[in-house]
Amino acid sequence: MIKSEEITQIIKSKIEKYVPQTQIDVIGQVTNVGDGIARVYGLNSAVMGELVEFESGVMGMVLNIERESVGIVVMGEDTLIKEGDRVKRTNRVMDIPVGDSMLGRIVDPLGNPIDGKGPIKTEKRRPVEIIAPGIVERQPVKEPLQTGIKAIDGMIPIGRGQRELIIGDRQTGKTAIAIDTIINQKKEPTETRPICIYVAVGQKESSVARVAKILEDYGAMEYSIIVSASASQPAPLLYLAPYSGCAIGEEFMWRGK
Repeated sequence: MIKSEEITQIIKSKIEKYVPQTQIDVIGQVTNVGDGIARVYGLNSAVMGELVEFESGVMGMVLNIERESVGIVVMGEDTLIKEGDRVKRTNRVMDIPVGDSMLGRIVDPLGNPIDGKGPIKTEKRRPVEIIAPGIVERQPVKEPLQTGIKAIDGMIPIGRGQRELIIGDRQTGKTAIAIDTIINQKKEPTETRPICIYVAVGQKESSVARVAKILEDYGAMEYSIIVSASASQPAPLLYLAPYSGCAIGEEFMWRGK
């Protein structure tokens, strides 16, 4: 049987070791919401690009700061948000998981897997918006990127590290050029093979699934990542998709891949 003195001693010990943990949250209030944009009053201390959490659990990103309110793009269904809902700062900027675990996967612009292959475990995250390296910091473009298309490789070769725009009318083969280029990298040695990231913005989910199937059939998904913001998703996610794709690619770039 425990003596009263022992109980008293245990309680005193617990009290002495107790460290108060106070969490201070900066809370704002939704004044209006619509078309994927929410206006919030009371978050004057928020910073550009910061993540915020709505009362419903939906996340948002600060994109416009004014004297009395902030404009937030809703990264989810804005129908879950209503006037008067509370909004909480998270004190972190919009970021996305990066790393080798992303290879062979299809993710949404927030880095969540949408291919049904289970969760993605990564140890690192990168901001979706950073300052691009200056000209002096960039290595010269001196190595060609073989597309496998003779007309391009022979007359207008593309260099690794070069930006190249593929422009044309609908159904003229723009996507086919990109897919053929990704598949052609299979011929490169594993050590020097480039990582390929395909970002689909506003496409049908069936079209994205078809592209993934083609890449899998040719064994190209092992060095590829697909970022998909389909036509059925909220407009802010379509806006975010190219930035997310670049953030994933920049991680491999800084690692020399």
